[in-house]
Amino acid sequence: MTDQVTIAPAGVADAGEILTVQRAAYLVEAQRYADPFLPPLTETLDEVRADLAGPTVVLAARLGPRLVGSVRARIDGDTAHIGRLSVAPDQQGRGVGGRLLTAIEAACAGRVARFALFTGADSAENLGLYARRGYRVVTHRPDENGNRLAVLEKALDPTGTAPSG
Repeated sequence: MTDQVTIAPAGVADAGEILTVQRAAYLVEAQRYADPFLPPLTETLDEVRADLAGPTVVLAARLGPRLVGSVRARIDGDTAHIGRLSVAPDQQGRGVGGRLLTAIEAACAGRVARFALFTGADSAENLGLYARRGYRVVTHRPDENGNRLAVLEKALDPTGTAPSG
């Protein structure tokens, strides 16, 4: 099959597929941290629907008709808080996550001065992706279950683009 991954805004009708992919994607993290109660795994369908119906920017990646990934951003002041970046396990390592990250940044461009996100402090693959995309660890904090998180930020220059270098 030669279908290309497409990324577009998600709608409320996508909630079930988004939650399914999210849960599959975060199982690896749950195993890494020995915590089956990570928030992306306990989020309900109604909570996903609420994000899709509200001001949160939600994008979905599709390979043909199949939803293979998603990402969300909540804008608060001059910061876009990116979260729930999820890619179906069989599609990981193929650039879908990087494309989703680029797309959510573009969707928020012109409205924010910085992007912020967090990931598990022991999640080397995630930290590597974010570092390659210009994010820097600014602090560490525990999540509600006591797992250590790395908090990352990426500031934009005054023209609204990421600084070079």
